[in-house]
Amino acid sequence: MSKKTTGLPIHGWINLHKPLSVSSNEVVQAVKRHLRPSKIGHGGTLDPLASGVLPLALGEATKAIAYAMDGTKTYITKVAFGIATNTDDREGSMIAESKLRPAEILLKKTLHDMEGRMINQRPPSFSALKVEGKRAYDLARQGQMVDLAPRPVRLDAAKLLSFDGEVAEIELQVGKGFYVRSFARDLGETLRTKAHMAGLVRTRVGPFYLVDAISLDSLLATGEGHATEALLPLERVLDDIPALDLGQQEAWRLKMGLPAQLLRRSFLPKMAAWKDGQTVRARFDNRLIALAEYSKASLKVIRGFR
Repeated sequence: MSKKTTGLPIHGWINLHKPLSVSSNEVVQAVKRHLRPSKIGHGGTLDPLASGVLPLALGEATKAIAYAMDGTKTYITKVAFGIATNTDDREGSMIAESKLRPAEILLKKTLHDMEGRMINQRPPSFSALKVEGKRAYDLARQGQMVDLAPRPVRLDAAKLLSFDGEVAEIELQVGKGFYVRSFARDLGETLRTKAHMAGLVRTRVGPFYLVDAISLDSLLATGEGHATEALLPLERVLDDIPALDLGQQEAWRLKMGLPAQLLRRSFLPKMAAWKDGQTVRARFDNRLIALAEYSKASLKVIRGFR
C-alpha cells in the first residue's frame, strides 16, 4: 500500500524497527511528515501489539512493494495456551477456555510435523481481508459472523525457543499471506486445547533483517526533510531477479513503453539461461529503468522506473 504526495525526490527503502503500541499507518504518517518524500508505503502491516521489521518504500521504491511482501518472513511469537479470543490475540475478548495444557514433547513434535509444507489456514475474523467489498474486521466489530475460507500458506520452519507450561515462544519462517494469529489459534486446536497469540516480533521481511533496522526515534531524530544513511537502494528487494545492462537504443524503447529487441552479442550468455516469461531487471547507466518480461529475444515492460 502506498500514498502519493507532493514532496522530495527520495527513492529507496528504509528498514524500520516498528515499536509497540503504534499502527503501521501511524509510522508511515510520522515518516512522511518528517522526510517529506513524494510517495511512501510499507511492505506488510504489523498490528500495534507487534514490533519488528517494517520496510518503508520511498518514491519509486513504492512500485516494488509487492516484491517485498512476497519475500520470506520470520517471526518470534508467544503463544498462550488455555484461552481463545475473538481476535486470536491478547487484545480480544475471551470466547473459550480450556484447562488442558500440552506436554513440551508433544508441542515440539507438532511443530516439527508442520514444518516444510503448505498448510490450510483460516484467516482471523478480525483481518483486513474483504468480504463482499467490506473489511472483515469492520463486519466482526459490528457483531456479524465472519467465516473466511481457509487458504494455503507456506510454513518453512517452526522452532520452539522456550515453554513454561503456559506460554510457548516459537520462531517461525513463513511465506506470503501467513497469519501468526491464526497459527496460534490452530496450534491450540491441534493440541486439543485453546490458544491465542500473546506477543509478536517480526525479525525478517525478505532482505530486511531486524538486526540491521533503524528505530523510529532514531530516524525522526535526523534532519527534517532529508534522506539519511538509513536509505537503502531501490533494487534491494529485487536482487533475486536477473539484471541486464542495456544500450542506449534498447533503454530508450523501454522508457517509451515499447518492446526492445536484444540483438547484441553481449546479451547472449545471459539470454541462454532464460526461458520465455522470465522477469528481468533492465538497467541503463547504472540504474534500474524497468522490470521487463523476456520472450523470444526481446523485453516487454512490466513496470517502469523513473
